[in-house]
Amino acid sequence: MPASLSPRLLRIVNALPLRPHSRVLEIGCGPGAAARTVASRLDTGHILAIDRSAAAVARAWAAAAEAITAGRMSVRQVAGEDFVLEAEEEPYDLVFAIRVGGLDGRHPEVGRRILRRLASATTADARLFIDGGDPLRELSIPGS
Repeated sequence: MPASLSPRLLRIVNALPLRPHSRVLEIGCGPGAAARTVASRLDTGHILAIDRSAAAVARAWAAAAEAITAGRMSVRQVAGEDFVLEAEEEPYDLVFAIRVGGLDGRHPEVGRRILRRLASATTADARLFIDGGDPLRELSIPGS
C-alpha cells in the first residue's frame, strides 16, 4: 500500500465498496494519494484520477508510475464538470470525490454539471461517494 496516506484518507478509502475488478473514477485527485491506495487494491480493475490542476496531475502522475505501468491507474487533467469518456473508454461503476466544492454544496451549479457528466460516464448501477459522512456520504447520479 502506498505510504503517506493520512488516517482520514485511509478511512475514506476503506469505506469505499471496492471490488478487485472495479472501474473507479476519482474527481479532484490532488497529488493522487487516495487513488494510489485504491489502485493497490485492484486486480483487474482500474482507477482514473482526474483534477483540474496541471500541477496536481503532474504530482499524481509522478507518484503513481508503478500503478500506471501495471495498468491499474491513469491520470488526466480535466475538471469534473468537463469530464467525458474518451473513445473506447469503458464507463465507471464507482466514483468518489474528497473536498470537491461542486459536490459538497459549495458550488451547486458546478455540482449539477458534474452530475450530468457522470450520468454519461458511469454504468447504470454506479455509485457516487463524497466526504462529509462517517466518513462518506452517497449521492445519486441522475439516471442511475
